[in-house]
Amino acid sequence: MEHRIVGPGPYRATRLWNETVELFRAKMPLRKHRCRFKSYEHCFTAAEAVDWLHELLRCNQNFGPEVTRKQTIQLLKKFLKNHVIEDIKGKWGQEDFEDNRHLYRFPPSSPLKPYPKKPPYQKDVIKFPEWNDPPPGTSQENIPVRPVVMNSEMWYKRHSIAIGEVPACRLVHRRQLTEANVEEIWKSMTLSYLQKILGLDSLEEVLDIKLVNSKFIIHNVYSVSKQGVVILDDKSKELPHWVLSAMKCLANWPNSCDLKQPMYLGFEKDVFKTIADYYGHLKEPLLTFHLFDAFVSVLGLLQKEKVAVEAFQICCLLLPPENRRKLQLLMRMMARICLNKEMPPLCDGFGTRTLMVQTFSRCILCSKDEVDLDELLAARLVTFLMDNYQEILKVPLALQTSIEERVAHLRRVQFQKSYPEVYQERFPTPESEALLFPEKPKPKPQLLMWALKKPFQPFQRTRSFRM
Repeated sequence: MEHRIVGPGPYRATRLWNETVELFRAKMPLRKHRCRFKSYEHCFTAAEAVDWLHELLRCNQNFGPEVTRKQTIQLLKKFLKNHVIEDIKGKWGQEDFEDNRHLYRFPPSSPLKPYPKKPPYQKDVIKFPEWNDPPPGTSQENIPVRPVVMNSEMWYKRHSIAIGEVPACRLVHRRQLTEANVEEIWKSMTLSYLQKILGLDSLEEVLDIKLVNSKFIIHNVYSVSKQGVVILDDKSKELPHWVLSAMKCLANWPNSCDLKQPMYLGFEKDVFKTIADYYGHLKEPLLTFHLFDAFVSVLGLLQKEKVAVEAFQICCLLLPPENRRKLQLLMRMMARICLNKEMPPLCDGFGTRTLMVQTFSRCILCSKDEVDLDELLAARLVTFLMDNYQEILKVPLALQTSIEERVAHLRRVQFQKSYPEVYQERFPTPESEALLFPEKPKPKPQLLMWALKKPFQPFQRTRSFRM
């Protein structure tokens, strides 16, 4: 049984869990072991399980080579808790798995996780404004009419209208494209673009559309600095000054301009710990709880890097501006630290790149409910973010242009219906242009005289020249 790529869609974390369990049960080598003068058939040691599962996860394209041995042990602890495995005496239910010579085996049956039953989200259908619809609270019956004196001329007009000779007058309300309409257009087209990239029939089971804030999307597109970092209107939601100074210190190491404290051995480790403590105590991950399924679903597209980048771009536009700004600054710091060859080791047990992923993955992506593979999925996502953060945290230009053209078109239609004569003068149609600027007849090309002459004929001898 070969591993397969679990694509985007609902319940991707559960599908990955079931896929991993099936692979582990089908391919984990089993053999005879002795323990305390007793032999046990069809079992394996904890260390053997860690070795084999670690290699499986590293080679599996759903997780990638960044999976550590520690993460593998955490997964095996959850296997023991969920009765995927049991110890040689049949005990299970606790996460007391350790990397040692303790014997484990598979139970006779290992039920797979059922797919969670979530209440279906209602489709949020965006209705674009109809210019001919009357505003709410008005009707044609309530149009005020001034009483008139009936005479023969008025009687004839009413009679003509009744038999259909003269069209009846109808009150037409002028509608305007409001700010709320523009926000709904941004939200609708952004979600439609994401749904198209993911290849899903609906976003209902991946995303609660009601929680998507259109104001966040517009702010993340237009309120940015020259470097592309979001600018916050509410300065109270900014990173604390001491955290921002610490991040600049490590990002520009060893040439930090804000470095005013005296240097000592291990100073950079203390600065890194300060940053890690702040991000580790956030009340909610940077990618938010309600967008967890959306980001996990995009992980199924990592084999198509360009498509995955576009999908992550859209998902990151849905974030609150303060979360997007913190994510931008954090990813830029992490990438610079990993590329800085002058940076001393920040941890003795891990490499710099692995340390970055393990330290910040939980504060970037985490599920509100317990998900057994959330640590592996978060590590996979953060690794991809570090490698492509400059592209992912950019505003998707194609989407922005498409929405702006749509809004401009609706405003042009509104102006055309409100002021048809002015619109015709400003935006003439091809027919009106033809009337205003008739085409001049094209002069016929002159017929050259030499074209009428026969081509030169060679001299031919006739009978008169014969001897």
